[in-house]
Amino acid sequence: MSKLENSLSEDEFVLVRETKKAQMEELDEDALIDLHSRIRRARNKYVKLYRREGAEKVDKKKSRATGRSANQRNAAKVEVFEEALARVSRRLGAVARQSAETLKQERLALARNDSPISAGGSGDGKVRSAGKARVDSTRDSSGRKKYEASSIAAGARRQAKKDSRKS
Repeated sequence: MSKLENSLSEDEFVLVRETKKAQMEELDEDALIDLHSRIRRARNKYVKLYRREGAEKVDKKKSRATGRSANQRNAAKVEVFEEALARVSRRLGAVARQSAETLKQERLALARNDSPISAGGSGDGKVRSAGKARVDSTRDSSGRKKYEASSIAAGARRQAKKDSRKS
């Protein structure tokens, strides 16, 4: 595989090298997503080339086996980029899981701090605070009033239509 990696173009070689474990350690989730999409584009490019050139060679040589053997370089490049994509995908999955766990812990800590239970403290089962008043603050917005008025008017129109059918 290293023989093929040495024969890659400079841009391709740099791209594959970015997928090494030491290089990816310092990347955050957004940078990994960017790297993942660049690797996937390169892989898809060589998959297309492999298929197209293979199809052309089958037409010319009238045999799939000889067409495939003449197209080994593109197939090998596909494998190189496929392995690189797998490395990035694994790392991205690990970082995403870690990020999700961090967000979950932050959300739980915030919920614990805001809960009325934490205001008490003794733990004898008696509620010491009234808790938060849960009032829908969107009730007074002009958009909500228009929406509700529209809904009421539509209901009234439906009822009037039904009433006019009965008589």
